[in-house]
Amino acid sequence: MNNYLIPANTKKSQYILGFFTKTDLIIFIVGCVWSFVMLLLINNSSLPVIIIIMLPALVGTFLVLPVPHYHNILQLLTNIFNFYTNRRQYYWKGWNIYEEFNNDSK
Repeated sequence: MNNYLIPANTKKSQYILGFFTKTDLIIFIVGCVWSFVMLLLINNSSLPVIIIIMLPALVGTFLVLPVPHYHNILQLLTNIFNFYTNRRQYYWKGWNIYEEFNNDSK
């Protein structure tokens, strides 16, 4: 019955402004600045063009949105990327205490 519960805001002090990690902040700022520069450079006021120009800011915001249990979409995408790009076939050697002695003699 002596369960210790961690308060929900324990990690909030480790974030920048209580919300962003360094990587999240860089992604968010780069996306917003890129969209702002494109809005200044392109003088087309049609809705499809404005939506396309705002896509970097929207994607950057989507990547840093908080998800329960202190994960975010960026971390999920990073894990998926690492899963598909790293080796997924692991070779089991078993527990052989004599292997170390055999490798020394070679």
